[in-house]
Amino acid sequence: MTGETPKILIHSSEPGPLLARMQDVAPDATVEASDKYDGLDTLVGSFRPDVVYSICFAGRAGFPREALLGEDGPEWISVGGSGADHLTPWNPERVTVTNSAGVASAMMAEYTFGALLHFTLDIDGLAADRSARHWDGERLMSPLKGKTLLIVGLGNTGQAIAARARAFGLHVLGTRARPAPMENVDEVHAADALPDLWGRADFIAVCTPLLPSTRHLVDARAFGAMKPDALLVDVSRGGVVQPDALIDAMRNRVIAGAALDVFETEPLPTDSPLWELDNTIISPHCSAVFEGWKMASFELFLENLARWQAGETLVNIVDPERGY
Repeated sequence: MTGETPKILIHSSEPGPLLARMQDVAPDATVEASDKYDGLDTLVGSFRPDVVYSICFAGRAGFPREALLGEDGPEWISVGGSGADHLTPWNPERVTVTNSAGVASAMMAEYTFGALLHFTLDIDGLAADRSARHWDGERLMSPLKGKTLLIVGLGNTGQAIAARARAFGLHVLGTRARPAPMENVDEVHAADALPDLWGRADFIAVCTPLLPSTRHLVDARAFGAMKPDALLVDVSRGGVVQPDALIDAMRNRVIAGAALDVFETEPLPTDSPLWELDNTIISPHCSAVFEGWKMASFELFLENLARWQAGETLVNIVDPERGY
């Protein structure tokens, strides 16, 4: 669309600030908003938006995918997060889907290293010693320097992790669909090289999209190939790590520890054995959530909106086959 005033639907749990920002940037746009999943099909049918900005704010279960991809749906869906698997599949000739990849990559990299340092500095052990008023004069710190980090998925988040890994003096291995030399990465491999890479890594950061090819990528065989003192951080999408294999690996201490921010079932059921294990960190899919992230994502959308109105190529177009 070039030069025309678009009809925009904002689908978010807190649309108020986004509506106010839209008024500042595009006061002539026709805008509607919805803060729920239920009833979106009716709103889309009556409003017939050209563009939808949508955040998957209540999880993938029940997300109104059909409403957005139906005959009354928009030409362009801008996903407020990085994952678009809740929309898969779609016809790219019928609708363009973009995401907000890169907005939270720095925060997710900080989460990754915060989790690794939690384990290597034995923060839980230090807390226990403090509670017991125990002074352990023989305690040793475990450095990151000189260790090997495997990054599964060298997208925006993987590259942000690699940049910080360089500062810590880590040797960095990474995988991507199309291997090519990359800054801050010592070795770039194709994903099919993973069976030979698991056992080389002291630390593993999983940040690949959820695709048919990556579902349950980290399975029992993968855990069995890892070092017994390996640490895993999962900031990908629920389903990349196979749940039963994860539980068995953590229960039997096949690896030393895991920081888990995503799960195949979210919220994580209260009866999940993972809650009881002392070698796990469990967080509620919040590694990408920081103060101001919603507006940062929306600002990226507004930049793209200007491109869309000018007839220019959008950034962060998602290929439904590749998933990113």
